[in-house]
Amino acid sequence: MPSALITVKQAKKIYQMGDEKVYALKGVDLQIQQGEFVAIMGSSGSGKSTMMNLLGCLDIATEGSIALDGIELANLSKNELASIRNQRIGFVFQQFNLLPRTSALDNVTLPLLYSQVPESQWLERAKRCLEQVGLGSRMEHHPAQLSGGQQQRVAIARALVNQPVMILADEPTGALDTQTGLEVMALFQQLNQQGKTIILVTHEPEIAEFAKRRLTFRDGELVADDINPKPRIATEEQAK
Repeated sequence: MPSALITVKQAKKIYQMGDEKVYALKGVDLQIQQGEFVAIMGSSGSGKSTMMNLLGCLDIATEGSIALDGIELANLSKNELASIRNQRIGFVFQQFNLLPRTSALDNVTLPLLYSQVPESQWLERAKRCLEQVGLGSRMEHHPAQLSGGQQQRVAIARALVNQPVMILADEPTGALDTQTGLEVMALFQQLNQQGKTIILVTHEPEIAEFAKRRLTFRDGELVADDINPKPRIATEEQAK
């Protein structure tokens, strides 16, 4: 059985609003294993974005414990959290967040500037990641020369370049049309089949159907943890 990549124990996130305490998370327990494809679902205000920020080391829990890849996050400094984000987590966002005047290749290389990977390996590693997402012939193109789907593929390649232990994708199809979104989900499923842990944050049930497991948040609580026995299959052929 695969080992737990993420262990969350009684995690709470509390914000002080004047004299009032607002509980964004109310004591969440969960485990995510290496190699899983998990969708985190919930409407606005459910706690799903707060959970994503904690798992992505963008924030820390007010109470409770979160361990990522065997590292307890609670007592880490901001610099230590930044190092974990860079080395162990690949982020994919709704709006791509690419540098507009920079080639696809240079966009993918960017995270390596803050890594311990020798500079002599940067180009080869970035090229390999672009080839992995089907953009081997678009490496020198700038974002404006790429379609929305191609830009998201560049963002996925950038997320892969540091060989992270997991990909954390926040509404990755939100800015794409249905067909292009299907192509991106096909790519995530391929990466998962290759052993990559994927955590997908979405408010769209039809997108969550591609995942093998669905975590549903409501009012700061994890209210459902379901195994999806027959995930929806996205393939490049179906997308076309």
